[in-house]
Amino acid sequence: MRGIAATKDAIYFLKSYHVKRHMMHLEDLIGSGLVFGIPGTKVTPDIVRHFKETHAGGIILYRINFESPGQIVSLICDLENALERRLLVTVDHEGGRVVMFRDGVTIFPDNLAFGTLGDAENARRQGEIEARELRALGMDVNFSPVLDVLTETYSPNIGIRAYGRDPHLVARLGVARVKAMQAGGLSATVKHFPGLGHAPVDAHLNLPVLPSTWPEMREIHLVPFIAAINSGVDVIMSSHPVFPHLDPTPRTPTTFSRRIMHDCLRTELEYKGVVSSDDLEMGAIRELCPMSEAAVQTAKAGHDLLLSCHDLVSQRQLYEALREAYRSKSLRVRDLEGSYERIDLLKAKRPQRFAPGSLAPVPEGPLLAREISQRAATVFKDTAHLLPLNPKKAGRVLVIFPALGSLASKIMIERELEDETRFLARCFSRHGLHIAPQGSTAATIVPIEPADIQIAQAAALAGKADITILFSFDAHWYSSNKKLLSSVQANARHLVVALMRDPYDVEFVRDGEACVGAFGFRQCQLEAVIDKIFQ
Repeated sequence: MRGIAATKDAIYFLKSYHVKRHMMHLEDLIGSGLVFGIPGTKVTPDIVRHFKETHAGGIILYRINFESPGQIVSLICDLENALERRLLVTVDHEGGRVVMFRDGVTIFPDNLAFGTLGDAENARRQGEIEARELRALGMDVNFSPVLDVLTETYSPNIGIRAYGRDPHLVARLGVARVKAMQAGGLSATVKHFPGLGHAPVDAHLNLPVLPSTWPEMREIHLVPFIAAINSGVDVIMSSHPVFPHLDPTPRTPTTFSRRIMHDCLRTELEYKGVVSSDDLEMGAIRELCPMSEAAVQTAKAGHDLLLSCHDLVSQRQLYEALREAYRSKSLRVRDLEGSYERIDLLKAKRPQRFAPGSLAPVPEGPLLAREISQRAATVFKDTAHLLPLNPKKAGRVLVIFPALGSLASKIMIERELEDETRFLARCFSRHGLHIAPQGSTAATIVPIEPADIQIAQAAALAGKADITILFSFDAHWYSSNKKLLSSVQANARHLVVALMRDPYDVEFVRDGEACVGAFGFRQCQLEAVIDKIFQ
């Protein structure tokens, strides 16, 4: 077995946690609910000291912590060995846009691709594969799947991360994936309670305020969460928006709302599992109050797990604020003990740190990812019947593609996509078009946020081509990409727009031009889009 075994097996946990709870120090009870992120790919003395001094019981692993599957296994083992205790090891692994590990796991397309097909069996197979892969890497909890329901409102943060607009479809696919994950030993998390799919503001940056009423929430946004509760989901994660019609208390986001998190989730919906906050370092929370106040308000609302995912100073402030609040009795120790019991039971579901298995993607995983992507690829618009393109009649072809590799310092980018020109050459050669600097097919790589001069250069090249294929990263979110699209449209003789993120950008594509997409920018999805253009 790789690394240390669990400190106690599941049977011992179940028999002893009532006794152990009363023997623990207050600081250990507080720490059991703290989930912290760390910098770097190795365990340092400073990190060990930080976890000891804050008694943190959980860790969330991000892209910045990952070099290889073997390294992530060593990191977990090294930290647990140094602390001489078991941690709750978590990861935010949704698939599509939100993937933290580049190797050892299948890179699935986004949820909206699954929702477009509407087959719950696909979601079940995904959950089964995720469980096998992530448990081999030592994960206890996956903060996935997203069960937010989209509406007609532009949703910059959720979008392709959601299964779609039909709450019953979202429920069906989400529950299938949850059940499969948990049957494989990986605890699932449904988010973002009570529903974030209609938020026009990204809570990572600012505070969303949503006018939804309780009847609207019960009819639409709560439907998938109720289904997940009935299916026995292990964890529910809250969200940061203010819902003034759900809780009229001023400046009270869901994260701080006892009306929503306790009265609704615990009492009305009778949820008995673990409740987690989203990252308390997000802009939405920072806009309201300092971390010390956020920590106390989040615990008071009824959360078991409190996440602080990046900043060590904020994490220490969180711990110290909770310790003071419980010592002064402004927070009830009885509630803390209840949280400890729920978290302890969650840990007890996995008596071993690592499940048996290879530190490589499950063989059927990439096959399923490609199958879903190919079937989900969609022609959104083609009034001039440009598609499918005939390579023999296309004439001079220009491909405009964003520099995805430049994002690798911020998000996980697959290796093959870091060399954009090489990737495009391989994909287009399958259809008889060979990209070369002086050839009939050329590629120009533009920054994720192109400057005016780069926009002008791309538009000028489009004016010289017979067919231009523009891969648009997000024209709603990036004003420069909207300008790029507009300028290329003004110059191109014939234009095919391939959407790499949310399908909202189809509204910017003029009649007479074609628009395709596969609901994301992962390799399997981009290959599917290119195939759709020619087939």
